[in-house]
Amino acid sequence: MYAQAFRGTGLVERSAELAESARRRARDAEDQRRLTPDVVTQMLRAGFARHFVPAAQGGVEGTFGEFTEAVATVAEGCAATAWCASVASSLARVAAHLPREGRAEVWADGPDAFVVGSLSPLGKATPVAGGWRVSGSWAYISGVDYSDWAVVCATLPGDGGARLFALPRADYAIKGTWTGSGMRATGSNTLIADDVFVPESRSVDRQRLFDGRPVDSSAGCHTVPIQAVNGLSCAPAALGAARSALGLWTGDTAQRLARGAGRPGVPGPSRGTYEAVLTRSAGEIDAATLLLQRSAYVADRGARVTAEETARNVRDHALATGLVVNAVNRMFATAGTSGHTTESPLERTWRDVNSIATHIALTFDPAAALFASHAFTP
Repeated sequence: MYAQAFRGTGLVERSAELAESARRRARDAEDQRRLTPDVVTQMLRAGFARHFVPAAQGGVEGTFGEFTEAVATVAEGCAATAWCASVASSLARVAAHLPREGRAEVWADGPDAFVVGSLSPLGKATPVAGGWRVSGSWAYISGVDYSDWAVVCATLPGDGGARLFALPRADYAIKGTWTGSGMRATGSNTLIADDVFVPESRSVDRQRLFDGRPVDSSAGCHTVPIQAVNGLSCAPAALGAARSALGLWTGDTAQRLARGAGRPGVPGPSRGTYEAVLTRSAGEIDAATLLLQRSAYVADRGARVTAEETARNVRDHALATGLVVNAVNRMFATAGTSGHTTESPLERTWRDVNSIATHIALTFDPAAALFASHAFTP
């Protein structure tokens, strides 16, 4: 039901082609700790950067339903590529909250600008005539080496709160700091801004993003509160990677069984063990798919999303991720020595899924507290 609810632009179909290219280049990308240039070019051509860009700037103001399935599709080939594709879409959606003049500047060269960034208030901003002076250092900025723009968050003097600032590539430096064991190819390095002037038109109060109140847009993909969709920028990559793991594990296990594994008297797990692992893991991946499809369907209601639906979405993002982590870990535990080698695509997928699950947007306990705060209200 939910899978058919989105307005299609061809992004999912193009994502299947991107997945195959990313799969072929995954080893090189891991070695370089960032995506290869050809894959980034194909990612942008596929339409991820423009998916949530305002129509006035040439974007498609697309749906979360299509976005979610497209990211998962790419992740079946390479989770790191899917993650960067999600960043390209999600940070463009953030930039869409800017005033019209600032949006026009970000997308002056077209809707496929690669926008990256961070919503963590790790910078400092000082008001000056016509705008702001911004300084700060933001770690874990995926895809930053290929970025055209960045949206970063900085706090204001006193209790002035936090604002978002859009910076062109010439206004920030990049420091190579990414050493993660999983998602190696995301190139999640550190962005540094040193006393950069940002005009008022390229700044917006961060609370507008939380509330779904962009300055100059009424599109549904912009007016949904970020809490209702934040997990959708992360969980679909884990889902697609788990689908890939299921295919890899099933194929390898079928060959192992054909060679005699699982028979009585043969060392190792029984055939019944393999059957249980397959069935439970496949079921958990299917359940996660349905949870994320519903979440995206709700998100596509835009400003009509209720606080209760937001809390349920936050819960479902964390719950779906937990399901796919369980599935992948169970398969990995019965993959045999060959499945644990650093040359094994299954081993890479196992690292990537467990790395994705550590993202703050997918943490279960805060999600449970939010969900319960609505359920336990008298």
